[in-house]
Amino acid sequence: MNDPDVVIVGAGADGPATAWKLAHDHGIDVLLLEGGPWHGNEQWPKPHADSGGTISTDPDDLDGKLLDEQFTHREADANDPTYGYLRVGPADHSRAPWFRNLHQNAFIWQVGAVGGTSLHYFSNHPRGYPTAFNDQPHWPIDYEELVPYYQLNEELTSTQQAPMTAKEEVFIEGADALYPLIESKNVTETGWRPQANAVEVPGRETATGEPLDADYEGSFSYDDGFRGDTLVGDHFQGSSTPVDAPVRDKARKSSNVGYVPRALDTNKSSEQGNVALRPNAYVTDIQTKEGAGTLEATGVTFRDSWSGQSQTVTADTVVLAGGCIETPRLWLNAGLPDDGWVGKGLTTHWFDWIVGVYDDETVADINPEVEHMDPYVGQNSAVRFDKPGVGGMEDIGMSPGLVSYADYLFSQAGYSFDTEVDPSEPWDTRGYVVGEELKRRMSNYKQTKALLILTDDLPRQSNGVSLDNTFSDEHGPVPKVKWEPHPDDDAKRDELSRIAANIHKEAGADHVHRCDWPPLLLHMQSSMRMGEVLDENAEAKNVNRLFVADHSAMANGVGGPNPTNSGQALALRTADKIAERYF
Repeated sequence: MNDPDVVIVGAGADGPATAWKLAHDHGIDVLLLEGGPWHGNEQWPKPHADSGGTISTDPDDLDGKLLDEQFTHREADANDPTYGYLRVGPADHSRAPWFRNLHQNAFIWQVGAVGGTSLHYFSNHPRGYPTAFNDQPHWPIDYEELVPYYQLNEELTSTQQAPMTAKEEVFIEGADALYPLIESKNVTETGWRPQANAVEVPGRETATGEPLDADYEGSFSYDDGFRGDTLVGDHFQGSSTPVDAPVRDKARKSSNVGYVPRALDTNKSSEQGNVALRPNAYVTDIQTKEGAGTLEATGVTFRDSWSGQSQTVTADTVVLAGGCIETPRLWLNAGLPDDGWVGKGLTTHWFDWIVGVYDDETVADINPEVEHMDPYVGQNSAVRFDKPGVGGMEDIGMSPGLVSYADYLFSQAGYSFDTEVDPSEPWDTRGYVVGEELKRRMSNYKQTKALLILTDDLPRQSNGVSLDNTFSDEHGPVPKVKWEPHPDDDAKRDELSRIAANIHKEAGADHVHRCDWPPLLLHMQSSMRMGEVLDENAEAKNVNRLFVADHSAMANGVGGPNPTNSGQALALRTADKIAERYF
C-alpha cells in the first residue's frame, strides 16, 4: 500500500482493533507497521530465521497449522526472554533482544510481534472499574461513553464467563464465605465473581456430534470436530488450541486471532477500506510539518529490521500504538513537543503473588470427584475478586516452570529462611524459596495455587519512560524505564495481600506464602495519558493528526482490572474519533 489514509505504528493488542474499525466502519485505508515478527503467516514460514515476505493483505495468508508448529507447548521455547518466541526484539533470533535500561530490581515482560503482549496474556477481559473513570480528575471521558465499546469488544473477542475447574472451586470455598458474589460487569462493590475471559469454550458436543463430558476420549483437533478450549492451561505461552484450527478459530482471542483476520477481511469488500500489515518494520521517526500555529503529522519513517533499509511513508493521519514504552520512546526520538508528561505517569498494577498450599483431604472435601487442584487444567484464571478503589486479585493456575518462578523465585524480600514474618500477618513465610525447600514445595505443585494481586496504583509524574542519552541502538537512544510504588500503593497492595491470605485460609490452606514481588512491568498503562499529553479524543494536544491508540493513552490503571479490554475499547472509540475529525 503506497498511499494509506492512516498509518498505525504497532500491531499489538490495540493497533489491529483500530485498523479494523477504521476500515470496516469508515472505509479508510490503513497501513499497519509492526517492529516484530508475524507468526502463523505463510509469507513468513520461518519468521526467526528468514526475512520472508514484506507485506500481507490477504487473510488466506494466515495458517493455523503453521502457528501450531511455531507456538510449541515447551515453556522455555515461549518464555525465555532472550530466544523465546514471546520476546521483545527483532524477528532474527541470531540478534539480541531490544535493550531497555531498567536500573532497579524489576522485570519488564513485553512481546514484540503481531499480537504484541496479548500473545502471552491469560485472556482475562474484565472491564475497568467505573470509579476509575468517573471519580478521578485524570479522566476526560465518562465510563458510560466506553460501555458500548466494551460491549463491541466483548462480542468480537468472544469474552464470556470462564468455566470452572477444581482450582476455582477451592477459591470459591474461601471467597464465598467472606464476600458476596458480584453479578455485574460494571463493578462498583466489593466481592468475587467468575472471570471474564476472551476464550471461546466448547459446547456440549463437538462439531461432529460427540458428547463433551467427563467420558469424552476423542481428539482435541479442530479437524476432528473439537471447537473452543477449556482444558489447556498454557494460555500464557500463546496457546494456539484447538490444534489444526484456522488462525481466526483459535480459542484464545489474542489480537493476532481476534482482530488481525477481521482487519484483513475488509480487503475483500468493495465498500470497506483496505488494510495492509507489514511486520519487521520498526518506526524510527514521525514526519511533521508546520500547520496553523501548531505541528501536523504527515507520516513516519521505518527501518526494515532484516535489511536495515529505511523508508518513509506519508499519510493523512498517524496513530501510535506501540505500547507504553515504544510510543513515548518514538515520540521523544522524533523530537516532538514535551510538556513534562510525555512518557510519565506510568502505572503497572503493583502486583504481588500469594500462594496457598493445601493438603489432599482438604481439596477432596471441596472437590469430592477429584483428588487434586491440577493448576495446569482449565483456563489460567477463571475467577477473581474486586475491591474498587483498592484493586483486585485473580486465581491463577499455570505450567510448573512459570509457577516455580512466580510462586517462589521473584521476590524483593530476600531468602524466606532469613526473612522474619510478623506474627500478626496472615501468611506463614515470605521471600525467595530455593534449593531443597524449593524442590519440596514444587513436589506439592498439584495442590498449590496462587492469587495474583492487582493494585490500583495511580499515575505519578516521577514514574515513566525517558531516553537514555548515553546509549543508542539502531533505532536511536534506548528507553530508560522507572517505576516505584508510592506509600499509598504499598498500603493497597498490603490490604489485598491480607485479603488473599485470608481467602486461602478460609478455604483450608495448610500453608500460605507471600512472595513479595518487586515491580513487574506487565500491565503497563498511562504513559501518554489522555487529559495530559492527549485530548479527550486521544489526539495529541501539541501535534495535529497524531493520535495514540494503545494502553499508554489510558489516564490511569483503570482501578486494577486487567487492562486489555479497556485498551481495546478505547482504541475502537479512538478510531471513530479519527474518522469523525479527518475523514
